[in-house]
Formats: sequence, C-alpha cells, structure tokens
Amino acid sequence: MNRHSGNILKNMLRDGGYKLTPQRQAVYDVIAGHGDKHLKCEEIYLLLAAEFPRIGLATVYRTLGVLTEVGLLSKVNFDDGFLRYELNSSPADVHRHHHLICLRCGRIDEAVDDLMEELEKAVLEASGFQVEDHSVKMYGYCRSCRPHLDKA
Repeated sequence: MNRHSGNILKNMLRDGGYKLTPQRQAVYDVIAGHGDKHLKCEEIYLLLAAEFPRIGLATVYRTLGVLTEVGLLSKVNFDDGFLRYELNSSPADVHRHHHLICLRCGRIDEAVDDLMEELEKAVLEASGFQVEDHSVKMYGYCRSCRPHLDKA
C-alpha cells in the first residue's frame, strides 16, 4: 500500500477543514506502521497508550472518523461485530480491495487481483448500471489451516 507523506496527510486534513494534530498524526502512524493488519479502534488505542498515556479512547474514535472522512482511511466490516481500519492505497481510492478471511484462525489477507472490474463492465453493458464501488469478502481456509481440516 502506498503510504501518504506528512504533507499529503496535512493537506488532506486541511482540505477537509481539519488541522494536523499530534494525536491525528499518531493514530495515522500506528495504522501505517501496521499496514498488513486491519486494526480495531481498541487495538489502535492500546498501541498508542504507551506513547500517549493521556490519549482517550474517545479521541481515537473521533480521529478515526476524521481520517476516514477526509479519505485517508477506510472502514472495513468483517461481520464479526467490529469495525476495522486500513489505509487507502491512494488519496483517490475509488474501489476497495477484497479480503480473504480464514474461518479457522481468523487470518485476514488481501486478495491480489480485482477481478470484479470485468464483472462491473459486463453489468454496465448488460443493464446500463454503473457500479461505483463494491466489497467482496471471501471466507474459507488459509494455506496454514487447510492441512488441519482433514485431521479435525
């Protein structure tokens, strides 16, 4: 994923009517530093607590809302009762990528190819419906868990 430089972070916040605060920078840095994970608000809060002991959970929630509103983050829902956050690959992200979710260990990987673009073209040609966004979650078993299925 493409990480936003400090200037882009500052400019996107400014364009959205916000200032770059130490707390916003810290929340952003935690997510960027854990780019391979899809962190929940509480996980972000715990990762920040050592460096910012006075930061509150409500501040983290508000900051995630601001960073999502200005287009730096996306909320991801894996149907487990928690919202998770991830960086958008670019400030102009139009489509989300897809997730592969292991039913055994809970591992979440990102699908490499976006095969949905061909389907979107076919939908447009067949029905005239212009798809603006989509979300795909595939549930199954990761490479590590598949060998254990026969043993269970």
